[in-house]
Order: sequence, then C-alpha cells, then structure tokens
Amino acid sequence: MSKKAHVSETPATQLLRANRIAFTEHPYEYMAHGGAQRGAEMLGLDPFTVIKTLVMQDQDARPLIVLMHGNRTVSTKNLARQIGAKSVEPCKPEVAQRHSGYMVGGTSPFGTRREMPVYVESAILALPKIVLNGGRRGYLIGIDPQVCVALLGAVPVECALAE
Repeated sequence: MSKKAHVSETPATQLLRANRIAFTEHPYEYMAHGGAQRGAEMLGLDPFTVIKTLVMQDQDARPLIVLMHGNRTVSTKNLARQIGAKSVEPCKPEVAQRHSGYMVGGTSPFGTRREMPVYVESAILALPKIVLNGGRRGYLIGIDPQVCVALLGAVPVECALAE
C-alpha cells in the first residue's frame, strides 16, 4: 500500500504501532448506518470476518466492549449470563462516544479513552485474520484476532445470533 493511501494516525493505530503490532489499512467510503456489512461490501470482504466494535453497558451502567461478526447480532441475554451481569444493553451513541473517545461508526476497541472490559465472540478467535475499525469512520484495519486477547485481554464469549 502506498504512503499516500495512509490514513492519519488514530489512538488505535498509535497503540498498535507502539506495541509493534502489524496491521493492514482498508479505507472505504463511510455511509451512516451502513455498519460492518457496508464496509465488508465496499471492500469485497466476508462480513463474518469484518468485526463490529459495540459499546454496551451492564445494569449498573458500567461500560464494556463486545467484538462481534459483522453479520451477527449480540444476544444480550446470553452475554449477561456469561459475564455475570443481570442485564446488558447497547449504550446510547453519545454515551458510547464519551466512553470510547470515538465517534459511533468509527469505534475501535484499541486506544479507547476509558479502559473497558472487552468480550469477543469466540469464533472470531479461530479466524486467521479479521478486519475491524481503526478509529475513524470509513477506516478498517486488518489484524490477527489473537491481538485482541494479547493487547486488550479480550475474554471469549458465545453470544452470537444470526442476523
């Protein structure tokens, strides 16, 4: 990839570079409410390998991050049961933005403003490579999924529902 195509640094790419983690860059034309499915479509990728970064909260409004396949939905009931919470729900966009420091649609699990527990759908860890948000709308990065465990302490869960 040429230097010209490099998207400016984000807290996510800074954290990855500081930890000497290799990643590929995949800019695309962002569309509001397009989500991971849109990114996958624009880049010709399997939406199962394009991972959504979802900021959620438990019953006490404690934030957490869930990494989920682009073509799957989180069963909040299953997730809550597995993490020992009474309930889990998505944060409102402005709350998610306050916790992560990223605009909704550009949320990366790396380099968040606030440290939050990270949960990853277990099947994601079996993939050879994943693509997820690099910290800006219309900017995905490709990494080894094990980086999520090594760098974020991501805990595997099984809470995927087919869309």
